[in-house]
Amino acid sequence: MAPPTAISPVSDYAVPYTAGKTTKPAPERAVATKVDDLLGKWETFTFAPIRESQVSRAMTRRYFADLDTYAESDVVIVGAGSCGLSTAYVLAKTRPDLKIAIVEAGVAPGGGAWLGGQLFSAMVMRKPADVFLDEVGVPYEDEGDFVVVKHAALFTSTVMSRVLQFPNVKLFNATTVEDLITRKNEDGTLRVAGVVTNWTLVSMHHDDQSCMDPNTINAPLVISTTGHDGPFGAFCVKRLVSMKQIEQLGGMRGLDMQAAEDAIVKGTREIVPGLIVGGMELSEVDGANRMGPTFGAMALSGVKAAEEALAIIDARKKENEL
Repeated sequence: MAPPTAISPVSDYAVPYTAGKTTKPAPERAVATKVDDLLGKWETFTFAPIRESQVSRAMTRRYFADLDTYAESDVVIVGAGSCGLSTAYVLAKTRPDLKIAIVEAGVAPGGGAWLGGQLFSAMVMRKPADVFLDEVGVPYEDEGDFVVVKHAALFTSTVMSRVLQFPNVKLFNATTVEDLITRKNEDGTLRVAGVVTNWTLVSMHHDDQSCMDPNTINAPLVISTTGHDGPFGAFCVKRLVSMKQIEQLGGMRGLDMQAAEDAIVKGTREIVPGLIVGGMELSEVDGANRMGPTFGAMALSGVKAAEEALAIIDARKKENEL
């Protein structure tokens, strides 16, 4: 006689998926149409029934559909900090026809904009960055030449919420850009035509595991906002140096708020064809000053990056068809 199996037969788990239905009749439960309907009724409370495979399929089906949809994107934004999110907001609002993929190395988007300086809560923005706060609906205290948001997380969560509600935007977080896709123009110059991606945890273990090949997203325009030099910071401009597209990085200078913010916003531009750089990543190219705990330039550099993108996206899309 054969010993009993340690697990149930596979056929027991192979339950066909039926959208919107469970595998057995749902027990009667109270119907709630608002939160107040739940109050004082916890003894009879129960969630709607579900099977574990339904959760898995609901997640994986959508994620792989997104991978398929955004494998060909119109714009890829690298980095979902304050600059990248501001860029995405303006682009998505202005051009709802564009497919915009945001690639963020961290699990939690937002970059360094969850707190102000030295882990303090308040976020300071110099005017005229207050117009962007008005645009997205973030309240603030007016201090004359600058405004103060009571908690940086209020700004970041609000902008993120506004961005993710656009149907033409997909955020791939916990995903890192490992390289740039490039093409040669007819005159021999190089243009950026997309990004090479991998899950961040995979990227962190290339040195202690065997080869783990990446994925790709084709796009006629990449906007890099990965911040100043760091483990994942300034990645795209550092790659430009190794590809000999720029001679060397300028190196971020010491802190000077007055000079730094103007320089970052004004300098936001297309560095090489197909690659716009904004935010503090730009300081590594131009040798701009560090700005410290003031965030107006991050938001308005994003606005300018979007404006630069809107001016060239159709031309870059045409080039990408060749």
